[in-house]
Order: sequence, then structure tokens, then C-alpha cells
Amino acid sequence: RHTSMHAAGVVICSRPAEDLVPLSRGADGSITTQFTMTTIEELGLLKMDFLGLRTLTVLRDAVKLVKQSTGKEINLDQIDFDDKKVLASIGTGKTDGVFQLESAGMKNFMKELKPQNLEDIIAGISLYRPGPMDFIPKYIKGKSNFGTVTYLCPQLEPILAPTYGCIVYQEQVMQIVRDLGGYTLGRSDLVRRAMSKKKQAVMEKERANFVYGNPEEGVPGCVANGIPENVASKIYDEMMDFAKYAFNKSHAACYAVVSYQTAYLKYYYPVEFMAALMTSVIDNPGKVAEYIMVCRSMGITILPPDINQGESGFSVNGNSIRYALTAIKSVGRPVIDAVVNERKERGAYTNLQDFITRMADKDINKKAIENFIKAGALDSLGGTRKQFMSAYVQIMDHIVHDRKNNMAGQISLFDIVDESEKSSYDVRLPDVGEYSKDMILAFEKEVLGIYVSGHPLEEFEDLWRRGITNTTADFVLEEESGETRVRDNASCTIGGIISNKKIKYTKNDKIMAFLQIEDLVGTVEVIVFPRDYEKNSMKLLEDNKVFIKGHVSLEEDRDGKVICEGITAFDEIPKKLWIKFPTMEAYQASSNELLQTLQTSDGHDSVVIYIEEAKAMKKLPPSCSVQAGEELKAQLCAKYGEDNIKIAWDIRKEV
Repeated sequence: RHTSMHAAGVVICSRPAEDLVPLSRGADGSITTQFTMTTIEELGLLKMDFLGLRTLTVLRDAVKLVKQSTGKEINLDQIDFDDKKVLASIGTGKTDGVFQLESAGMKNFMKELKPQNLEDIIAGISLYRPGPMDFIPKYIKGKSNFGTVTYLCPQLEPILAPTYGCIVYQEQVMQIVRDLGGYTLGRSDLVRRAMSKKKQAVMEKERANFVYGNPEEGVPGCVANGIPENVASKIYDEMMDFAKYAFNKSHAACYAVVSYQTAYLKYYYPVEFMAALMTSVIDNPGKVAEYIMVCRSMGITILPPDINQGESGFSVNGNSIRYALTAIKSVGRPVIDAVVNERKERGAYTNLQDFITRMADKDINKKAIENFIKAGALDSLGGTRKQFMSAYVQIMDHIVHDRKNNMAGQISLFDIVDESEKSSYDVRLPDVGEYSKDMILAFEKEVLGIYVSGHPLEEFEDLWRRGITNTTADFVLEEESGETRVRDNASCTIGGIISNKKIKYTKNDKIMAFLQIEDLVGTVEVIVFPRDYEKNSMKLLEDNKVFIKGHVSLEEDRDGKVICEGITAFDEIPKKLWIKFPTMEAYQASSNELLQTLQTSDGHDSVVIYIEEAKAMKKLPPSCSVQAGEELKAQLCAKYGEDNIKIAWDIRKEV
């Protein structure tokens, strides 16, 4: 029979465990009991679940970064848990990185809930679950207008008033059966346990005891306590519905405290918090990319990795975050530690040769040097990435050659020149210029898993945001919940670059395609069936930028996919060229010259004149349509000023 091990269960014994239970050794060498958890409980042994939370590491690291950057010592157990600014920030729904509150649904719920205290967050975490979720509209309504709250009987009011008439916690169920049905404290806990373990038979049996009582077992019941039978049954029905996904308040309170602590750090120390957060997901490039977008929306700049300023994890640099050195692929942690320690002990690296020479005895290889260059980690050494790539092999070969000579007892030229003259013998960087922007970004993606210094989509970001309903991050299986943010069969529109395309022939010899679509935060697989492939084959070329409309396809324990139903290329989206003049007179004085300039660019994009003084706009006739590109924009900016020229995508939400 297959055996399994609880992810976090630990049995605590007063004497050696082998004296009390049969033991076995798991495949990973860990010692486990051969009894199940229920048998362990029946034997009277203490079983504790110790759940490891990544967020606790985030909190610890953020506090350390705050100490390093500001000198402040923060004790998260002693912060103000009723800080209205922190609570208001949660109510905005901008809770990326905030424990338990960063899913799209929870963000929307927090915007509705607008928590005023920690109690509201505790309730929010408890309600946002299947089952209790049905009470959310009632809870929100009661919170905003307490006069609308009603109770099935007066005895429920003191129990449910704090949660606006809704059953939210297991503890409330325990109090209901005690106060209304006359249960003892111990018996009410048995009901709670039956609910938490979803023991349907036990709960049905307790219905009769709750409504009618059980004199033999000392339970008076609701009817004997003056509560009508039909009301008691209805109350029990509500408890049964709630019990399917019952949550205890103590559990929710623990989560809410961590939620508040993360929100507190994010509000008051955003740079330190986001640096710690990204370090915690350093092995997940998609999540890092998602949080980088969050940083940019918060006004936090992301700097590339740097051997002279960076650390192993993401680090704070003023109001910026320096990318982690350990995120560079094929460069092990020992090498990174050696780079950082050498810099701290002997000072900054001055040039490429100085860096390679000082690392020569630290087991650094050519692949590691190459990846440092591609990641931009050597940019501070006075040269371009293309120059470094052209010179590093020669420098490493020189070092190896000198080592061999030294081992043979031969002296080196460096041994007979003055220390101040040695720099003149450094390998000179060739005059080869720099790689193209696209190549630089491709290298960053190759060795970091994401783009840092830019993104192929950045000039289209406004169009992309307006044209999509979901980002690729919404299709990723969340680590903590084991779910995606999108729901199976839901309609969606995504946008991005076709980074990979695979063709497959069906049984009917029709062509279908499997695409990887990459946006500003990650990638998602898109399946294009023959009908849509035939209609859109010319758009489905690698590196093309497209919007894809379709629906979500989910499989258990896997990232979501998109089933394509329609494709629109970015270059199919029309644009508007806006030209601003201070007054109508200024426009009229320039109109002839303007029309001559517009006639040099033939296209289908419309032109709109905006008169600032009158706050009026005028769309020029179709005969004045242009190709609203960078060349025309540069001409107009030179004549009328950069602040007066704007190109906007003429897009509706549906693409």
C-alpha cells in the first residue's frame, strides 16, 4: 500500500518515539511514524503542524535591509496595528506582495471592504474562501450600513454582530451551539472538529441534538430554550453550509498579523520590502518579472546586477533596487560570495583585467565571466559589453600562461616592472562598439531569465495594458494557493511577442500551432487550432507582436493555457497623432507649414489638433491621415516642441 508523509506534521513524545509507535524511514531519510495522524491522536500523543512560510523570511530580510539602509531597528511585534495609513493602503487594492492579499479577487475584495482595523483583515481572510465567500455581499452591506443587519433570533445578535450577521469563524459556531442549544464547551468543540474534518454523519446526528435536545446527554436544545423549531433548523442549515470550508479565527488572526506586517513594511519601507520580496522568489523569473513591474509602478528603479555594488540577493541603492548577483545563471553561490568578499576586503574592481586577475584563484570559469558580461554585471568596469566579450578570453589565457610560467620557475615581465607601470601592460579593449539594444536584451533574458535594462515591449506598454484583460502571470499556478488567478473556460485577451512557435499536423492533415507568448511579466502557452491558424498564419511569425483573444484552459496542477479564438497584430491597431497649440491664432499661423509636413507621411492614422486655451479639439480630414511613426514625430517635435506632440493608440478594450 502506498504511504505518504504529512508536509509539516511533527509528533512530540515525552520519551523515545520507538517506545510508543512503530517507525519507518522515508525515501529522503526522514523518520516517520507508521501510524496515521488520527491513530497518533487517539494514542494521546501531541501532533503539531509547523508550516514554513516564505513570507516570514521576507519579513526578516526586509527588517535587515531597513537596518542597513536607515539604521532603524524595527520590531514587527511592536508596530502600530491600527495605523490608518497602512489600512488605507490595503483598501486601495495595491497589495502585490502582501501576504494572503495579492490575488486579483482578494485585491477587489479589499477595495470593497476598505478595512478599518485588524479585525476587518481577519474577517476578510476568513470570508475569501469557497463557502463563506457567499456571505461577502451581506458582510459588505452590513459593514457599510449596520442598520440593515438582521438576525434569525435575538440570541444570535451578540455572537454575529461583530461580523455583521454573518457566520465567519468556527468559534462562532461553537458559541451558537452553546448559547442556543445549551452545549457544553467540550461538546461544542466536538461539533467544531466534525465541521473542520467535514464529518457529515456526525454533523447530521448533531442536528437533532441542537434543535430538539438530548436530555440523556445533558443537551437542552434550541426548542427548550424558546427558539422555534423552523428557526433552529435554518440556523443549523447555515452552519452546515459554512462548515464545508470552516476556518477558525485563531488561524485567520495569525495570517492577518503577517498580512498587516507585510503591508506595513511595503507602505513605510517600500524599497527594502520589495528587495526582500524579490530575493524570496529569485528562482522564479516569472514572479521576479511580475514584481519588477510592481516596483516600476511604485516609482522604484531596477538597476542591473553589478559586481562593484551588488550583493548576492536584491539590494537597496537609494530609491532603487540592485538586481541580485545570484540570479545570474551558471554562476554558483561560492563564486558570488567570493566576488562580494574580495570587493569588501580589497576594494572595488577597477577594470576587466583587474576583476579576472583577482578572481583567478576563486574557481571562476569562462562561462561565468561570459554570463557576468551578458547580465550587465561588469558595466561599471569602463567598457561596453561587446568589448568585454571580445577581450575576456584573451585575459584569461594570459593569466593561465603566466601561472604555467611561474610553476616552471620562469619570471614574468610583470615581476621586473614597477607597480605603477603595470596598468600600461593591461590587455586593451578592442574598439568594437556595443551590441544592439535587441541583442543586449536577448543576452539579459538568456542569463537572468528576464529583461532588466529594458523590454522589447516597453515602447508598446500603453497599448498592451489597454488591450489585455489578463497578463501571463494570471495563468501561473500560485505557490501558496495551488491555483491560477484565471478560471477555466473564462474569456481572456492577452498580448505580447511570439517567442516560440511549433507546428503540428492533425489527423486531417491540417496545421495547428503551439505558441509561447511573452509579455512584460512572463510567458504563456497558446494553442491555435487549424481554423484560426489558416485565417492568421501570416501574423503568427516568431517575434511578431500580437493580441490573442480566446478562453482559458486549465489542467490540474499545471499552469493555464489559452485556446485562441482571434488574433490582432499590434501594427493593425490604428493610431492618433495629437498636436497641441496654445491658441487658435497660433494654429492658424502654422497650419500651412503643418499640412506640408503631414503630406510627407502617407498613412491611415488620424491627426487631431488640440487648442489649449479653448480646451477644444479638431480632427483633420482623412486626406490628412499619416503614418504616425517616430520619424514624423521627430520632425514635428523639432518644430513645435516635444511636449506638444503625442502619438496615442486608437484602441478599444476589445481587440
